[in-house]
Amino acid sequence: MDATSPRKRHAIDLFAPLGPTYDRYAALLSFGQDPRWRRFLVSRVDAPRGARVLDVACGTGAVTRELAARGYDVVGLDQNDGMLAVARARVPEAAFVTGEAERLPFEDASFDALTFTYLLRYVDDPVATLRELARVVRPGGTIAMLEFAVPRNPVWRALWELWVRIGLPAAGLVLRGGWLGVGRFLGGSIRGFHRRHDVEGLWREAGIAEVRARRLSLGGGVVVWGRA
Repeated sequence: MDATSPRKRHAIDLFAPLGPTYDRYAALLSFGQDPRWRRFLVSRVDAPRGARVLDVACGTGAVTRELAARGYDVVGLDQNDGMLAVARARVPEAAFVTGEAERLPFEDASFDALTFTYLLRYVDDPVATLRELARVVRPGGTIAMLEFAVPRNPVWRALWELWVRIGLPAAGLVLRGGWLGVGRFLGGSIRGFHRRHDVEGLWREAGIAEVRARRLSLGGGVVVWGRA
């Protein structure tokens, strides 16, 4: 996908100013669930200490840090240099690369496992992107993803809709610093993505094996994992 893609450009512009406040406010706006979801994501990685793990869409390095704490040799990749500046200061033991998930600057099968977070809503072709991610993982290596989800239970869905339609934009207005744009954008982005796609189906279409999923926090988040 070209860097001038409207979807990609919007993602870059939306998150460009958020690096210094991202972790604090992401935890706040998810009612403390975002850090817990990231820890569960890392727990799905089935690899020995010292394994080489790529963390795609690493942002400010929250997942990268958890991976490094487990003894992995971690490389973080993101398209946002502002986010990467925070990640480099936060996780000095990891290596970081500016790059795109759709065109990874690595050879085939060069990692033992791969994680990615909140990525597929921002790419034009999720299946092609998943195939590119799987390309750099050795056969049988873990691939694991964290993404927002829409609750299936009608009661929780109603509360979720109230939060994303009213609560998030109001919170963004108070927090400022780019968060108003995120607050207005996020609900529609999540809802639209899950309306268009069966997430586990995307993984299987991309050729990823042993696909499993766990919905978290009353259905507000989902972790999907499988093997290259």
